[in-house]
Amino acid sequence: MEERCKPNSLTRRGFLTAAVGGAALLGAAPLLTACGGSGVAAAAPTGPPRRGGTLRVGVTGGGASDTIDPHIPATNPDIARVINLYEPLLIRDHEYRLQPVVAQSLTSSPDARTWTAVLREGVKFHDGRPVTPADVVATFKRITDPKDPKSGAAGLTMLGEVVPSGDHSVEFRLTEPNAGFDDLLGQYSLGIVPADFDLKRPIGTGPFRMGQFTAGLQSTFVRNEHYWRPGQPYADQLVLINFAEDDARINALLSSQVDAIDQVPVALVDVLRSDPRMRVLTSDTGTWLPFTMRVDRPPFDDVRVRQALRLVVDREQMINQVLSGQGRVGNDLYAPFDPAYAKDLPQRKQDIDEAKRLLAAAGKPDLDVELVTAPIQAGAVEAAQVFQQQAKAAGVTVRIRKLDTTTFYGENYLSWDFAQDFWYTRNYLPQVASGSLPKAPYNETHWSDPEFTDLVTRASSTVDAKARGELLHRAQRIEYDRGGLIVWGFVDQVDAHQAYVAGLVPDRTGISLSGYQFREAWLGTAPADPGKGGAA
Repeated sequence: MEERCKPNSLTRRGFLTAAVGGAALLGAAPLLTACGGSGVAAAAPTGPPRRGGTLRVGVTGGGASDTIDPHIPATNPDIARVINLYEPLLIRDHEYRLQPVVAQSLTSSPDARTWTAVLREGVKFHDGRPVTPADVVATFKRITDPKDPKSGAAGLTMLGEVVPSGDHSVEFRLTEPNAGFDDLLGQYSLGIVPADFDLKRPIGTGPFRMGQFTAGLQSTFVRNEHYWRPGQPYADQLVLINFAEDDARINALLSSQVDAIDQVPVALVDVLRSDPRMRVLTSDTGTWLPFTMRVDRPPFDDVRVRQALRLVVDREQMINQVLSGQGRVGNDLYAPFDPAYAKDLPQRKQDIDEAKRLLAAAGKPDLDVELVTAPIQAGAVEAAQVFQQQAKAAGVTVRIRKLDTTTFYGENYLSWDFAQDFWYTRNYLPQVASGSLPKAPYNETHWSDPEFTDLVTRASSTVDAKARGELLHRAQRIEYDRGGLIVWGFVDQVDAHQAYVAGLVPDRTGISLSGYQFREAWLGTAPADPGKGGAA
């Protein structure tokens, strides 16, 4: 066997026992490694994009709680479905720049209390109806319904009302100034839907419309012939297949059962790169995999314990061992691409002696904690294992409790005392609204700091950029000193696809496979192999 094949020790058992993953839907294909398959590399597509074919994508995670609700995506398959079925008014592009989508423009009044969105002409829903101001009004009414608020509602607490202001425009009238309201609207979980939206008949403006959906297994989509971007999407059909296990996802790619996969385990990057049939896609992102400590429960209600555990982490070692060097060291703060990111705070490094001193002062010299983990994102379980070993040096015993993704994000999600999570790239205020305020939908640490909340509230309503940045810097200092997150690094996104797939590019948002923007992907000609390969 060639040396390049040795690292790929994937098993047939791993392929066939993908739990709630979609491997079963692929049929009983033989297990292949990078040295198997047809061995024939398809030429990389050239020339203009080619229409046709079915793009099949293996997506990490998901389970029985999978949804096609545009406003409550949680797992990777949820997010991939939402991005391809629906579109918000604005969204971040591959370079993390805010771009209009359903809106043609969004402008603010001088006091940042009124924001006017002009709708893009020609945007239609999947059933051919044009998007109207009434649809936008209904969408935000659904998101902010006090009886059933959706995940984006927490970031829109200042939204007073949404009203039509013309045949093609709407006004967002705020109860207080918010200079970053455009950023808050630029979220994939704020897709515009028709006023008569029914989840049993999911209709949006996205490049694909719904075909079939089986929670925990597979979703199929067909081209939206009413799509407003000329020529897109290129594929006739899109199939998203859930995979709970890395082994199954990798082998589905190697055996040409799928055309692309997200989240390549870093240990297998070189294996895929050595296979002429494959292409590895790497993106520099602001994605982070924090350890989350509940600040309202012992032992983490003592700030000295939280500080000690932050000092236990050897961040460089984490990057090297967990990510094989494909990432950047973090400093217990998120939103590294935000202009207000507090770059001047001292880089926190491992300091075992100080960690021991803090634990002793807290009366916890022999700290014993349970860390709940799951394969929620590539590297998450490995990070838990490396942290467990690093903590031993400070006399800390970390007992790892590994769950499946469905259980992790089940009824006990947000209740774990010590756990992990993953977040894609966001700027600071949208991230705070999602996870760092008392009423944030995903406040894993149960963080509720009045001084911090006051600073964030003031910053949100401050129009002057310099003054707003100073307030945000002070807020970040508080999180840095006494927050409940261990942000040890930022993860490069590593995905892979067959050589005959084109149009997938690096994406700084942290969302896999070009931000799951499959409208841009197209299929060249795959090697002849009946029953395999997605090209038409």
